[in-house]
Amino acid sequence: RARLFPRPYDSAPITPSVTLVIAAHNEAQSIEAKMKNALALDYPRGLLEVIIASDGSDDGTNEIVSRYAGDQIRLMALPRLGKADALNEAITLAKGEILVFSDANSMYATDAIRQLVQPFADQAVGGVAGNQCYLKSGQPGLSRSSEQSYWNLDRRLKQFESQAGNTISATGAIYAIRRSLFQQVPVGVTDDFTTSTAIIAQGHRLVFAPDAIAYEPVSATEKHEYGRKVRITTRGLRAVLLRRALLNPINYGFYALQLFSHKLLRRLAIFPLLTMLFVAPFVWSHGIFYQLAVLAQVGLYGLALGGHLLKGTRLGKLKPLSLPYYFCLVNIACLHAVFNLLRGHRIDRWDTQRPSLSNQES
Repeated sequence: RARLFPRPYDSAPITPSVTLVIAAHNEAQSIEAKMKNALALDYPRGLLEVIIASDGSDDGTNEIVSRYAGDQIRLMALPRLGKADALNEAITLAKGEILVFSDANSMYATDAIRQLVQPFADQAVGGVAGNQCYLKSGQPGLSRSSEQSYWNLDRRLKQFESQAGNTISATGAIYAIRRSLFQQVPVGVTDDFTTSTAIIAQGHRLVFAPDAIAYEPVSATEKHEYGRKVRITTRGLRAVLLRRALLNPINYGFYALQLFSHKLLRRLAIFPLLTMLFVAPFVWSHGIFYQLAVLAQVGLYGLALGGHLLKGTRLGKLKPLSLPYYFCLVNIACLHAVFNLLRGHRIDRWDTQRPSLSNQES
């Protein structure tokens, strides 16, 4: 579609007023680096303000931010509300024409905001998704290469989607919307998905800016990665339910199919996978096609088991083992998330479990 039916948009080196919004809960480990990163951004100083919405932090985060607070950086020391309400409170103070959202451990390239705001030269563009890249880690484990492989695929999808109309949603590390299009973030959903898809629901375009780069460390352990995937998918599925009107192709055209495929079918793939595994013994005698299919399944899960048993070793980090293991880890996390949804379990607040920024390089 991007090749056959492209939908270009205007882009220009504009410099609208910008508010960078960061919701933080117990981010003492990374918040000082974030403050220095924000102050080093190549953007007109009088046109960039930074709001830190500290959501009940009690680990020294507020004290660190206070050292940098001034004309450009503002601290909102809030009681424990949850990320959604912390963001909503921050926006009440935002003065910028463009709102930029970021995580506390996401470090921006110097020109990231300049690159992020350029597509707003087109009045049809209401939101811009930035490009999240992972830092190299000195720590052993499967997360870096596997997560990087996933994001390489996702980045290409975002580019093609944007060229054909709309990218599906933004990632919380780096994205921007017009202040006039912001809607209150409901609790219990992924705020980046909900906020960025609100742009499409209001009839504006959400495009991808590959040169607007934010760097993030990967999860320190598979346990942390699993918990993160469960949390994101639980909140993500609730967010899709909230935005279910976007699944109507009559109103939203091909975007509805993109959303259905990317945010529902991908997350529910565990169910056909389990079904195939269950029926495998019963189809072996039906010919070579089924026998090859069964062997492929056994091979995939065998490699995944090998990746699990060898995690933390040089051999376990090889892609033939790490990718099947990561694939299974993510799908099991999706199954966990579906059970959370069915039993009405909401995740309204988050506890920070950040990997160390030490031993990380771009």
